[in-house]
Amino acid sequence: MAVRIRMKQMGRTHRPFYRICAVDKRAPRDGKVLEELGTYDPMVRDTDARVQLNAERIDYWIGVGAQPSEKVAIFIKKYGTGGTHVEVNKAAIEKLAQPPSIPERGEPVAKQKTAEEIAAEEAEQAAAAAPAEEAPAEGEASEATAEEATAEAPAEEATAEKPAEEKSE
Repeated sequence: MAVRIRMKQMGRTHRPFYRICAVDKRAPRDGKVLEELGTYDPMVRDTDARVQLNAERIDYWIGVGAQPSEKVAIFIKKYGTGGTHVEVNKAAIEKLAQPPSIPERGEPVAKQKTAEEIAAEEAEQAAAAAPAEEAPAEGEASEATAEEATAEAPAEEATAEKPAEEKSE
């Protein structure tokens, strides 16, 4: 019986995943397998963590005469026994197994305002809008408004005194 080591396609549409398996040469690509020897997940961000191999079993099957496919032969050369990227692969897999680090919450970008702060802002806006409406267009008009302001001041005092007089009656 001729044995090949090749990838068996798993996953779903737009999310591929492969199992590296020892299969009979006559079996279809996704058919019956003799043994699963590892995995390949091309969607993992870290390139060195994509492949996970059982190196002992791969060595056994190659020793028995199994022929790896082209892509699997590259994986064995890199990540198999005595491979060029074995240590990097182990470090990447350990890093992938770690829980993701969540950064600490910083200061909020926008803080909710209290009712007092909202009232103070509205008062500032009203005060800023009032002088802008009464601003004179020319220098002569400013003298006239100064005279009007002095004339209105006694009237304001008189209106302020009237409620006091009404209270005494």
